[in-house]
Amino acid sequence: MSPTTTHWAGRQVLVTGADGFIGSHLTETLVSRGARVTAVVRRVSAAQVTHRLRNLPAATVDALERVVHVDLAGPSAVDVLSRLEADTWFHLAADAYVPASLDQPADVVRTNVMSTLHVLLAAQQRQPAHLLVTSSSEVYGSQQDAITERHPLEPATPYAASKVACDRLAWSWHHTYGLPLTIVRPFNSYGPRHVYDAVPLFLARALRGEPITINGSGEQTRDLTFVADTVAGFLALAELPATGETYNIGTGTDHRIIDVAHAIVELTGSHSEIVHGPARSGEVLKLQADPAKLTAATGWRAEYDLAEGLADNLVWMREHVETVWPTRS
Repeated sequence: MSPTTTHWAGRQVLVTGADGFIGSHLTETLVSRGARVTAVVRRVSAAQVTHRLRNLPAATVDALERVVHVDLAGPSAVDVLSRLEADTWFHLAADAYVPASLDQPADVVRTNVMSTLHVLLAAQQRQPAHLLVTSSSEVYGSQQDAITERHPLEPATPYAASKVACDRLAWSWHHTYGLPLTIVRPFNSYGPRHVYDAVPLFLARALRGEPITINGSGEQTRDLTFVADTVAGFLALAELPATGETYNIGTGTDHRIIDVAHAIVELTGSHSEIVHGPARSGEVLKLQADPAKLTAATGWRAEYDLAEGLADNLVWMREHVETVWPTRS
């Protein structure tokens, strides 16, 4: 049994956004390693509860220590969170769909900033041993080279700006109040259960033989990190001392979006046409992580290359494409 596995056995853990894309994979992994997980998910009506947990396998849901439904941006969040028992907190809950922030910037900013503020206030009261706050690679904006944690923060969209605010709020809580935490900046994660952004949309359209639309030229690049590698990065960081440090999680390799589209057409054997639409407002032109700090601190390295990750993602997409994107009549 590896040290990472034994680290989590019997440990009380809290995960916000536990039914989201990355959050569900993190929660599933923690449960499989024997952690006693409290899953914090968005407050919904009783009729929606089952649906809201569909990202989590039934065996994982059954093994959860507790499920807490709360609007983290709402006035009751601090009181609810401050009554929960956990040694390690992972804060992943967010409105993470970048285009939504272009149309509804106030809602996205409110959700992300207030949710993070309330988690920090509750952690300040509860004093977990370690709080990991999820930031984003979007905080960097477009950079010419591989991005280290020391690169300037130049958010290009309201979503990115909201994550800068969350990121810096966390940093200030550590330096002002001594809150034991780590700031995590994941680059573009993809994999099973992901239902927005380029990879899942391209896969779904390729399976149906529909045109694959690229925003702009497709020359923009992303450091695409398979979700299992992202989760491994979170878990490795959680075992470090909580000293207020910031870490990137990314492969260190970026890919042109046009090349990703062609790779998916070839992988699926599709006849989908690749077409170009208008460039997206605030589009970041290059995102490439420099994960050297994370590797030096934990030994973490991405295990999946893009071909392997896309192949695994395709298996899931074949099974779920009609559920996630029903065919239009």
